[in-house]
Amino acid sequence: MEKLISTKILLPTGHAFCSMTVITTVCLFCGMIILPATTANADTWTYADCVNYAREHNISLQKSRISEETASYDLEEAQAQWQPSLDFATSHNYVNAPFSNGDRNAYNSSYGLNAGWTVWNGGVRENTIKRDKLQTEIARLNTGDILRSLETDLLQVYINILYAKEAIGIYEEAEKVSLAQADRGKQLMEAGKMSRVDYARLQSQYEQDHYSLVNAQTTYDSRRMELKKLLELGIDADIDLADVMWTAEQVLATLPPIDESYRLAVATDLKIRGLEKEMESSEYDVAIAKAGRAPKIALNAGVGTGYYAPGGNFGTGLKQAVNEQIGLSLSIPIFDNKKTKTATARARAQQLNAQLDIDQRQTELAQTVENWYIDTRSAQARFIAAQSNLESAKLSDELCNEQFAIGYVNTVELMTAHNTLIEAQHSLLQAKYMAMLGQKMIKFYRTAECDLRIRNEELGMRN
Repeated sequence: MEKLISTKILLPTGHAFCSMTVITTVCLFCGMIILPATTANADTWTYADCVNYAREHNISLQKSRISEETASYDLEEAQAQWQPSLDFATSHNYVNAPFSNGDRNAYNSSYGLNAGWTVWNGGVRENTIKRDKLQTEIARLNTGDILRSLETDLLQVYINILYAKEAIGIYEEAEKVSLAQADRGKQLMEAGKMSRVDYARLQSQYEQDHYSLVNAQTTYDSRRMELKKLLELGIDADIDLADVMWTAEQVLATLPPIDESYRLAVATDLKIRGLEKEMESSEYDVAIAKAGRAPKIALNAGVGTGYYAPGGNFGTGLKQAVNEQIGLSLSIPIFDNKKTKTATARARAQQLNAQLDIDQRQTELAQTVENWYIDTRSAQARFIAAQSNLESAKLSDELCNEQFAIGYVNTVELMTAHNTLIEAQHSLLQAKYMAMLGQKMIKFYRTAECDLRIRNEELGMRN
């Protein structure tokens, strides 16, 4: 998989990676603070800075907040259905009757103030208000879930950038060493103590390390672009991330029980809470649909007047035409072309679908939590092995360099030791960041909180 959201870092072969393209694997999961969107010079951003900034500027989050506000308007409209309606109506007509024996032209007008109130509609108003209240809660939960996803995406991108940045340092050091070896080889070749083939090998090693460094820098820039995209920063914005230091003790901290983490993940998951609200809302949809069979009772009243011309005085005419009315209407549905039956069946289907979504989400959470545990424990085991491997590779590389200086080893052995050291450094680096990312993700599923800080109480015991 390409992103570390899938909890994996890709390796070309084995557990050591020889190319900086591996860095592409880490993914998005960070947080943000409100800083200027564009600056002339690079600003140093912490993870919290990123989260705080994204809360204000991320477009997906802003759209979700608009949806949340729209849901509140729907609730206000539903609550207003308990209020009576009131309107004013007037009409004006001019009549021309050219063949009439009487008045051939006439004008009439009417003026009325009408009020209406639904006494009973099968409980539609009550259930609509309850449903819309749930919909506002669902919209709020959706906004919170988008924010959490944004935080995890930002965290993974942030860690990805730190990983890429540290990998650049490895390649810079490797390039310096290979350049020194190539320069030394050139001197030996010119002195007649090294063949042109051996010198070409050393020069090729330098070119390879230089190429790897360029790739590492390109990957680092690409990861920063991903971060700027999440932050909705402009193309001219330049940011730099604050470094985070982790000790071996922190990398190897004991993980909490997996079954406990799963229970906490289910308890704190906003998607499950939103789906539970959806299921509850669908029950009100069923009740609303069933109300199609219920009788409707409405109360109406009004006061009106009118004027007819030719006639008497306009004011007198209006006064004499004043009328008042009040009435009660009853509507009993008999046959509605299966509208009520179909609406009820559709609402029940939505209710069943919501329950299936809850079950599916719980399964996804169980798999996700277990995958993070598997990957984190694997990374911790690789970290332990990589520590020993790195020490061995360092000793071997130092010995080969010393022996090469006095002519005891050939260029092939020297290059092998050099590449082995680079791979060992990357293996340790990769294991460290994978282990820490896994720990932070496990903490997120347990507490719904995400940060890069390590507290003393989080260290736990050694595995």
